[in-house]
Amino acid sequence: MSGFEELVSRLSYEEAWQALLKEMKGEIEGVFDRVEKVMCVQPHPDDTDVAVGGTVAKLAARGVEIVYVTLTDGRLGTYDPKVRPEELAEERRKEQEEAARILGVKELVWLGVKDGELQPTVELRWKLVGLIRKFRPDLIVAPDPWLTYEAHPDHRYTGILAGEAALFAPLPHAASREDSQPHTVRYVAYYWTRKPNTFVDVSDYVEVKLKAVGAHKSQFGEAPAIKDLLKAYMRLMGKRIAANYAEAFKVLSFSHLHCSVFAEDI
Repeated sequence: MSGFEELVSRLSYEEAWQALLKEMKGEIEGVFDRVEKVMCVQPHPDDTDVAVGGTVAKLAARGVEIVYVTLTDGRLGTYDPKVRPEELAEERRKEQEEAARILGVKELVWLGVKDGELQPTVELRWKLVGLIRKFRPDLIVAPDPWLTYEAHPDHRYTGILAGEAALFAPLPHAASREDSQPHTVRYVAYYWTRKPNTFVDVSDYVEVKLKAVGAHKSQFGEAPAIKDLLKAYMRLMGKRIAANYAEAFKVLSFSHLHCSVFAEDI
């Protein structure tokens, strides 16, 4: 009888379930302290900075290699009918470059899909697989595609594509090329999630995050409301780990990305 089967056989259903979850949660403990390369896959310029810019700054300060992969050009991100979409896309690109500089991110990749038109296509999946094999990250960061009531398709599909690409990247016959060697992403961390299992203390990086968010002037201007909201949310997440400020993630190991009935509860 295997170790897991023996464990299950001698416990009640609920006890066995919790014991297995505890074992699996051990796989993701301290992930952000261990990773050396991180790929942030975001739907628009600014999403990663707004959601988890404090964690990005903290990782960069530790010397972690970070690459931003932005799927769309952000051309729809305005309520002003006088702003031309092409001009806004270029402006947002420059804003993201400045925000990345502030946080310590040195590598940015732009896939250029028109804002609002992102689809979870095989072509985009294979592009992400290629980028994973090029940059070889330990961890992928992306929005949680299963956030309840999320109406923006770009956000949902970005999370889906990031998970799919992580799943296929180690398979040698998936998007195979002579100059592209398979790579296993050890972890995927989803932000904007209702099922967080990992909290990163960003108390020392709040101000640099807010400075980076402020670089996205086309989105937030000089209005303090977004910064107040972000600080309140980070303060709320900080209560989970007795920190002043924290950012929250649903972290899954590679083995939990396929046919895992435990993934939701980890």
